[in-house]
Amino acid sequence: MSFGSPNNPYGQPQNPQQGYGYPQQGQQPGYGYPQAPGVPPQGAYGYPQDQGYAGPPAPRVASMGRRFGARLIDGAVFAVIYGVLAVVGVAGAVGEAKNCDPNAVDYNTCINNAGSDFAAKFGAIIGVLAIIGLLYEWLMVGLVGRTLGKMAVGLHVVNAETGGKPGLGKSFIRWIIPTVGSVLCGIGQLLVYLSPFWDKSGRQQGWHDKAAGTMVIQN
Repeated sequence: MSFGSPNNPYGQPQNPQQGYGYPQQGQQPGYGYPQAPGVPPQGAYGYPQDQGYAGPPAPRVASMGRRFGARLIDGAVFAVIYGVLAVVGVAGAVGEAKNCDPNAVDYNTCINNAGSDFAAKFGAIIGVLAIIGLLYEWLMVGLVGRTLGKMAVGLHVVNAETGGKPGLGKSFIRWIIPTVGSVLCGIGQLLVYLSPFWDKSGRQQGWHDKAAGTMVIQN
């Protein structure tokens, strides 16, 4: 009966790990199951890892209900501003009209001047509102990613590619498109704000979002 070679007289395996359930060289240790072929590696929070990126879960696309609520709140803010400016303008025009003496020869001229002054003030109010609207929407979305209305309902406007703040360039494009649409009695603006309903990408991007490369997400 042979007991093996002189260097191994008892016939034991050369590698003591073989045959006792130990992993061989190049094999995974026995702590868990090996990854099944064809299954993508898992990223953060259990989501499939996309091309080696293990980041947080995909953001939630903002619902149209929240977006509508944000617009209502922002509209209420502008309504208050417009109301204050309108009251100031009307009060000034009425005050000038009261200063016109009905018995004076130039009474009609005085009233006409008061009316012209009111029209000029009304035009100035519209101009001030346009500037406020530009600065409010453009700067807040570009630099903060949110207006007061969006803050109230938990929405953010982000760069659709990076997820960061849009920046002033994208924010301006996003603002100017519905603003130009408002020239046609507001119909174009309404269509722009309704356009996310027709987006098939799953991001619910409006025409202004697609042009600017932005999207709206919620907390």
